[in-house]
Amino acid sequence: MKSGAEPQTALVPRGAALFERVDYRLIETEEDTDRLHRMRYHAYLHAGLIPPSESQRVTDRFDDAPNVWNFGVYVDNELCSAVRIHVLTFEWRMSYTTEVFGDVLHPRLDRGEVFIDPCRFVADPEMQQRFPELPYLTVRLPFVACEHFNADVGLSMVRTDHQAFYRRVFLSETLTEPRSFPGWPTKKAVLMASDYPRVREKILTRFPIMRSSAFERRMLFERSAPRIAPSRPVLVAGAAAPA
Repeated sequence: MKSGAEPQTALVPRGAALFERVDYRLIETEEDTDRLHRMRYHAYLHAGLIPPSESQRVTDRFDDAPNVWNFGVYVDNELCSAVRIHVLTFEWRMSYTTEVFGDVLHPRLDRGEVFIDPCRFVADPEMQQRFPELPYLTVRLPFVACEHFNADVGLSMVRTDHQAFYRRVFLSETLTEPRSFPGWPTKKAVLMASDYPRVREKILTRFPIMRSSAFERRMLFERSAPRIAPSRPVLVAGAAAPA
């Protein structure tokens, strides 16, 4: 679906020029899924995170988890980047993040906290060169998910050298020391967290492009036969986040 932030006139320069050309789409068809897996492979290979493979695809068992949304970010109808979003609740805990950092997350899930857990954030190497705004437009999706699912925390399991970006954009704090991550033989990851109710207004003030409408959120995250439903009432457009 076309991005639908409100109001359009408030967009900051970072990402604004590209915003009207962006289309967010849930990856559902076999063709789109294969294209996503190939883009992941080329992105990770280009970054030196994985060795070459004959399949030239990157996928895992969490791609089909009941609490997952795989999104492609299209510019002028061409797939440029993607992100996988898990909604973690007391009932639904399947993700690589809970596998790697379960000792940190499971006690909080036991208490009923709701996490938005984005991962597999990748961009086509050529498109990333053409569109340096892509990271901002891609990580907008997890922020919109926090709004839709009324999340307590936005998580980020990131490479150690990417922490500064998440501190700057989402005011995230690092919760753990670096740990090994399955499939990344050359890198380690840390768990970062953004206290969504506390930082929401600050992020919207600094990055108005993160703002979304209730209509956009429904179009992105509501399914005709949802595999997982929000564990809490979703926020109404324009309503303040809980304190």
